[in-house]
Amino acid sequence: MKVQILGVGKVKEKFYRDAIAEFEKRLGRYCKFEIIEVADEQTPEDAGDALREQIKDREGERILQKIKPDGYVVTLEILGKKMPSEGFAKLLERGAIEGKGQITFVIGGSLGLSKAVCRRANANVSFSDMTFPHQLMRVILCEQIYRGFRILNGEPYHK
Repeated sequence: MKVQILGVGKVKEKFYRDAIAEFEKRLGRYCKFEIIEVADEQTPEDAGDALREQIKDREGERILQKIKPDGYVVTLEILGKKMPSEGFAKLLERGAIEGKGQITFVIGGSLGLSKAVCRRANANVSFSDMTFPHQLMRVILCEQIYRGFRILNGEPYHK
């Protein structure tokens, strides 16, 4: 199985990169794991709604170029479905089957995801009603993917 995280922007802080690298190492026994980054757009402080939508659309075009046509896509959205870790594990399993062995998780930039990316998703997930920095969200997502594989394999995990 191949698991991808497709994110807008780079992870700049070393402590986030170190945490992601640790989960990448742990995930190696369960799947082929890959992080793909697409460039983010600079958003002026005084950007109006129209410009903000244009920025999301440009980032969205970059995201859609990286998604395989038959892949299973899960977007992380504040209005997505909330679920416990066991439900997330089932989503991983379903994604592996319906995505022909590949599941791609998409994390948007600071403005969120374009409508086109959201429409492309097979599922959308929310980890909280709160907003998290996209760099931290990558760490949280990596941990949940790891936890999901442990659940699917009947291995112990911290509840």
